[in-house]
Amino acid sequence: MKLKKYTASTMVEAMAKVREDFGDDAVILSSNVTKTNGFLGLFRKRSVEVVASYDKTNIERPYESQVRSVQPVVEPESVEHMQREMREIKQLLKDIQQVDHSFEKFPDELLPILNMLQLQGLEGKYITEIGNLVFNRMKQDKIDFTKEQQMELIRTWFSDRLYDIPFGGITYQKKFINVLGPTGVGKTTTIAKIAARALLEEKKKVGFITTDTYRIAAIEQLRTYANLLQAPVEIAYNEEDFRTAIEKLKDLDLIFIDTAGRNYKEAKFVNDLSKLIDFSLDMETFLVLSTTSKEQDMDTIIRQFTNFPIEKFIFTKTDETDSVGSIINLILKYDIGVSYYTDGQEVPEDLTEASLEKMVDLLLAGDSRA
Repeated sequence: MKLKKYTASTMVEAMAKVREDFGDDAVILSSNVTKTNGFLGLFRKRSVEVVASYDKTNIERPYESQVRSVQPVVEPESVEHMQREMREIKQLLKDIQQVDHSFEKFPDELLPILNMLQLQGLEGKYITEIGNLVFNRMKQDKIDFTKEQQMELIRTWFSDRLYDIPFGGITYQKKFINVLGPTGVGKTTTIAKIAARALLEEKKKVGFITTDTYRIAAIEQLRTYANLLQAPVEIAYNEEDFRTAIEKLKDLDLIFIDTAGRNYKEAKFVNDLSKLIDFSLDMETFLVLSTTSKEQDMDTIIRQFTNFPIEKFIFTKTDETDSVGSIINLILKYDIGVSYYTDGQEVPEDLTEASLEKMVDLLLAGDSRA
């Protein structure tokens, strides 16, 4: 890995030097604002120090470097990985056995829909509740319900369970739209989609603040979207920068805050975020999760953010999975609704404002794919 320290009068100048040497794949390891000693302690100048890295060797000879680095720990990691997978398989088998056992009392006419809900990843206890509702109505009315009638009763169950949970996009009543979430879930693209809708459909003046200063490529991605929308972008490396950015953009209608993508299973990164963002502002905060992630992993992330004022979830990549039952499970578990879900990379097209009906449609669409 190649490390280099840069000193410049401004952060913009320092980042330009990093980009010139390492390109957009550089990783910023640290940044610091210092003041040089002036004459007799006077006329001190502000300067910025940035430490950047670029693992050129690993890119040019990835196989050799990866094998060399992994060899000392292959056996411990393999054992731990296998044990973890065995635990997950055992739990999965346990869940399936419990659900399948509950299916025995239901007539054959119900099994296709119940099996579909199971394949979608809906929690077993909810499937049993749905099965009981439909089966009891069948016995009460003494008829064999058609598939369409069964689906209508299932929708009734979801409407009753989700009735008090809020759904829908940004309210346009608060100035700051703060978007949180782990790395790789598509936060920046999602922010661009929401901002584009606000600008094009609601004629709002929008701007961006990014605190994702870990990767230069992330900053450039947001700048690309902002240029298309002719919207300003401010970069916040620390709390002072964040306050300065707010002051610069104060005349705008909406300010979208793109936070760093980190492994938020680690409490350290969550704490860092709480220090950087001023959550006391007139702000709506959303947590972005990818539907391609395991439900257990999403659940861990949500629990890490329980002390944050999360308004609603945003679920991405619904087009990349055939199992969206985890969305419903998490909504019911935390009583937190959904503002949007995304099903592609096009800006702003592949963004749907969520509603109770649309979320149920998304789940039951598995029946048409089966």
